[in-house]
Amino acid sequence: MNNVHTMIEGFRDKCYQDIINNSFLSIPDGKPLQIVGRLKGNKEISRLFGPTVMEKFIDWGRKDGIKHFFFGSSEENLRKLQLAVEKKYPGTTICGMVSPPFKAMSEWDNKRFIEKINEAKPDFIWVGLGAPKQERWMFNHYKSIQSGVMFGIGAGFAYLGGDTKHAPQWMKNLALEWLYRLVQEPKRLWKRYLTTIPQFLFFVSLELFGIKLKNK
Repeated sequence: MNNVHTMIEGFRDKCYQDIINNSFLSIPDGKPLQIVGRLKGNKEISRLFGPTVMEKFIDWGRKDGIKHFFFGSSEENLRKLQLAVEKKYPGTTICGMVSPPFKAMSEWDNKRFIEKINEAKPDFIWVGLGAPKQERWMFNHYKSIQSGVMFGIGAGFAYLGGDTKHAPQWMKNLALEWLYRLVQEPKRLWKRYLTTIPQFLFFVSLELFGIKLKNK
């Protein structure tokens, strides 16, 4: 799931850019990417909001017994997520959940996490660590996963669990969803938006005038 934040992170970090470019599927999660894509000639591009994609997959998978594994967030938020799934999508098979510790990924017991995932034999593994952490974790461990497709879902757990509220449709249409989220989580998001949105707009303006910068 790509948005303004991941695009700028990719520009700043070539290794992260390679992870995004070599993923099985990159989806335009942010409305600005849809707008820019159409300005550059791709009239068919359409935004696919990550949390909505996750809910659709959960809903559609019920009749076939699709198994879901949730990796990320806190234990409290995972409990809220589980209750929300059971209430909104009864019959969903949740085969496992893991809340990794709030410390550096290098200090995680990733071997144990992978064992839990493989023992559960999921069809979909939803990774909600936030970008760029979730993409790095998936890239570092996808070869050890024996079954299931991994999706980096960002704040998807918080949306479905009820901790983060969806913006009104008119704000989504005007690419102002970031502002709605900023109002909800100012301490966590102000720095991200301050350092990514202006830079993204600057790069897009240059490209539209035929000037393209390259990262090192």
